[in-house]
This record gives sequence, structure tokens and C-alpha cells, in this order.
Amino acid sequence: MTFDKQSYFRFIQLEKSLAGNSVEAYERDIERYVQFLENTGITKFDQVEEEHVSKFIKTLRVLGLSSKSIARNISAIKGLHKFLAGERRSQYNPTQNIELPKKGKHLPDVLSLDEINGILNAADPAAETATKLVLRDRAILETLYATGMRVSELTGLMQSNIMDDQQLVRVYGKGSKERLIPIGEFALKWIKQYKNRLRPDLARKKKSNDALFLNFRGGSISRVSVWQIVSNYSKRAGITKEIHPHTFRHSFATHLLEGGADLRSVQEMLGHADISTTQIYTHIDRKHLIEQHKLFHPRA
Repeated sequence: MTFDKQSYFRFIQLEKSLAGNSVEAYERDIERYVQFLENTGITKFDQVEEEHVSKFIKTLRVLGLSSKSIARNISAIKGLHKFLAGERRSQYNPTQNIELPKKGKHLPDVLSLDEINGILNAADPAAETATKLVLRDRAILETLYATGMRVSELTGLMQSNIMDDQQLVRVYGKGSKERLIPIGEFALKWIKQYKNRLRPDLARKKKSNDALFLNFRGGSISRVSVWQIVSNYSKRAGITKEIHPHTFRHSFATHLLEGGADLRSVQEMLGHADISTTQIYTHIDRKHLIEQHKLFHPRA
């Protein structure tokens, strides 16, 4: 079975605005699909019927692919047949009645307060084995948990964004939308120590342009470095599950809501345009809801 693969991949790249890695994933999906069809005895795309596509999808489930991967495969296949029909390289589209699986709401991983404290305390500048960068790392970890900001927002922080007197931090989120987030005394204390004791030494190595958190070369810290910082101190705290900066954001939101914060306030702090995005955090602690119902409902 032959077709102009490069034309198709350019087609999906433009139609779906896919990044390089996503295009490569689609390429692998299509290669597997074509191989399946050939093994079935199909030599032309005109011979493909809806039942063949359905059998391929069942094969993916048997192979144990995740729902997300299966959905991407279906999207790639539908795109391929749409392309072939549009280019008049096949008579009809056998995937017209094939629907993408509905995406279930994924509940994000959340750290307990003990786990959060364990990670924060693992970044102890007073420890005998601590390097000088531990002070910066502690300030970063404290800021992530205190504000729930995205890692891209943290790496873009300037010194001037920290409003000590008001205990606020100004961040620029998606679409450069500005918002103010309360930051609290703990994070401000560690930021102040970092700025006084370490940042001046780092800044001498390179022009920092007022960036708050710097790498050891004096430039603005990268997102990859923040991921490594979170991962390293999580392991030191004895946490075996995979932790990343967004886990701090999830934990921040969940702990606020469990503590009684209203949804609108949490939405504002997280910078969600749609409150339905914030509402996912209300589904996390069902046990807490049941306990509250038993405690306060007159008929419970």
C-alpha cells in the first residue's frame, strides 16, 4: 500500500497544529495501521471497510495501549482517510462513523501535607551535605506550593514581581494574562534569604535581566531544571511516586478547597479562564465530602 506519506503528515501538521513530537507519534500510528491492513490482505485503501478499522482498534486494546494512545491512533486513522478521500485517492471514507472515545476527567496526583513538608524539609540549607544552591531550591519549592503557579510562570518571575509588603506576587500566565497571587510569609522568607545570600553571587556570572531564580551560570532557570529540583527532593523525602512541578499546583488547589476556600477564589489564583477546569479539584477527596455529609446533614 503506497501513498504520499509526507503530504499527509504535512496535512495533519497544518490541520491539527501538531508539534514535532506529536507528528512523529502520528507517523508511528499510521505505520502500524498500514502494517495491520497489509497483514489482513488489503492492498489498496479502497478495500478498507469500517469493520477493518474496528478490528484494528480492538487490536490496540488487546495490546494494552492507554485510552489516550488509542484516541490518538483513531484520530490519525480518521485524518488519513479524510486526506485520501479529499485528494480523491480513495472512493470513500470508512471512518466516518468511527467516533473518538470520550475523554474521562483525569484526577491529578495530589500530595498530602506531610509529603509536601517532607519535600520542603529535604531542601535544608543547614544540612552538612547541602550545596549553596539548596537555598535557591528551597525558595523555588516554597514558591510553587505557596502560589500554585505553573512552572513556566515561575521561571518567568522577575524580582520586581514580588510585592513583599502586600504579600503578593505578580505572574503572567497563558496569553500573557496578568494576575496577582497571595504568596504568604514562608515563601517570602526563603525568597528573601535567597536574594540576600545567594542570588548576588549567581548574578555576577551573567547578565540576569532581573530574573528572580537563576541557574549556576547566572541565567534564568529553565523549566527542565525546576522539574529536576522537584524530582530530586521528592526522592530525598522518600516519595516513590513520580512528582513534577504541576503536582505542587494540584496540591495547592486541593489543600485550599479542603480547607474551605471557595471555588472562585481558587480559580482566580490558578489563572483558569473557565471554572470547570478548577472544578476537577472538587472531585479529588470524596472521602472528605462523605465525612462532611455525615457530620452536617440532619438525615445522615
